[in-house]
Amino acid sequence: MQAAEVIGGMPFTSFESNTLEPEAGDSSAWAQMYHYFMRNWEKFLEHYRQRSNVETAYSLKKGKFGDSLRSKSDMGQVNEALCKVLCYNICVLVQAIHELGVEPAFVS
Repeated sequence: MQAAEVIGGMPFTSFESNTLEPEAGDSSAWAQMYHYFMRNWEKFLEHYRQRSNVETAYSLKKGKFGDSLRSKSDMGQVNEALCKVLCYNICVLVQAIHELGVEPAFVS
């Protein structure tokens, strides 16, 4: 949580029902997120759902195309990872066309 905060991010993590309130004066990233959760519950859940959707997409991508990269160079690994994301998105598009009856409109 502190690493995300250092680079200007806001870490959205779930809190269990038995989570104890942080002590007074605690200014850690965890304590700040806890207080944000308690005061802005609906906004917190909007952000958390986005995070959950991203994690689900990554999990599905890894399940379909594997979680390892075979390229040895850094540039090759970046390109390979981007190709896996592109292929996953194409698969989702094809599934939507067939299962949901989405009519694609391709620009020529």
